[in-house]
Amino acid sequence: MACKLRKGDKVIVLSGKDKSKTGEITQVLTKKSKALVSGVNNVVRHTKQTQNSQGGRLTKEMPIDLSNIALIDPKSGGPTRVGFKFVDGKKVRYAKKSGETVND
Repeated sequence: MACKLRKGDKVIVLSGKDKSKTGEITQVLTKKSKALVSGVNNVVRHTKQTQNSQGGRLTKEMPIDLSNIALIDPKSGGPTRVGFKFVDGKKVRYAKKSGETVND
């Protein structure tokens, strides 16, 4: 099955502590159906100092479930679902809200 969201897509968070925040997908974990979105779902990890690295509080982006994010419509700027259609014999993604094709 083709994944509807891909690396580089601009998305908006639909639920959770970061609701209504926007960001760009940096990595998609298809087997876990999660994605890493820049600037979203940051957590603080406390690490002990070692010989190689400085200790302290490190902020880290954690994966967010694909069901909690939606693609930003290129026309209206709101959240939209993604569909597939054939244009000139080629399968392309499109925003269901506006019908506009999503750049791949």
